[in-house]
Amino acid sequence: MEAEARRGYAKGRARRREILDQAMALFGEAGYRGASLRTIASRCGISHPGLLHHFPTKESLLLAVLEHRDEVDGEWLSLGGTAGVDRLRRYADLAALNTTRRGIVELFSVVSTEATAADHPAHAYFVRRYRDSVAGAELAYAQARADGALRPGVAPDAAGRQLIALMDGLQVQWLLGVGVTDMAGVLRAHVQAQLTVPL
Repeated sequence: MEAEARRGYAKGRARRREILDQAMALFGEAGYRGASLRTIASRCGISHPGLLHHFPTKESLLLAVLEHRDEVDGEWLSLGGTAGVDRLRRYADLAALNTTRRGIVELFSVVSTEATAADHPAHAYFVRRYRDSVAGAELAYAQARADGALRPGVAPDAAGRQLIALMDGLQVQWLLGVGVTDMAGVLRAHVQAQLTVPL
């Protein structure tokens, strides 16, 4: 009986993951407002009610997709307890990783722009996410300064905000194909110019 229950849970988790993957792709293609739950269900080979069993609203699905991406990236950024210069290096590594995940980058770029509207279901999520992202980058710069690795005159708060803005701006340029093909290289050069040690 327990083995059957475990198989059922595993099947449910696999189905949920498939829905998240398909939703991520469609949100990236059509934007949040242009994507329908029926289309996502069809892509997964399930009924609309079957999808609603896992995600009762479109808003809950969008937030699950965004939170899943953040969980994966957050774990990856923190791998090995990185801090300071090591953490700054990971931001550039994350940009390199994103070149292998165009659909996720498209989703983030499209939905973060749509979510500037206060009535968008992901508005509060993105406000919180940017606050936390900037704070994390600021902390990495502050740790680098405490270790003596930050050049004089580089303020951790401004540098953290600039790093997140640069990452997002490079993603848009990369998606549009306007000459930026090496997001990680540009980020590494930017951060290296702020440090007194090799990145």
